[in-house]
Amino acid sequence: MSQAQAVVNLFFNILIYLLFARVILSWLPTARNNPLVRFIYEITEPLLSPFRRIMPRTGMPVDFSPILAFFVLQIVRNFIIRML
Repeated sequence: MSQAQAVVNLFFNILIYLLFARVILSWLPTARNNPLVRFIYEITEPLLSPFRRIMPRTGMPVDFSPILAFFVLQIVRNFIIRML
């Protein structure tokens, strides 16, 4: 793996971990004023908002947009790494 591929892989891994942290934080009663929580929400919201717009609203209180975001991030990461 080249150095450029390693950097791209690291970038996408960080995004995936932040997205996973966001999912976990959404299940827990957290203080949204906490700087770390606010940072995670500010970084991941641009990733999730496009998927929320295209996914239909369900009657369940579950947000499925992170699942789609994980899937798309994996596809984009693999595409970029193969292009390098």
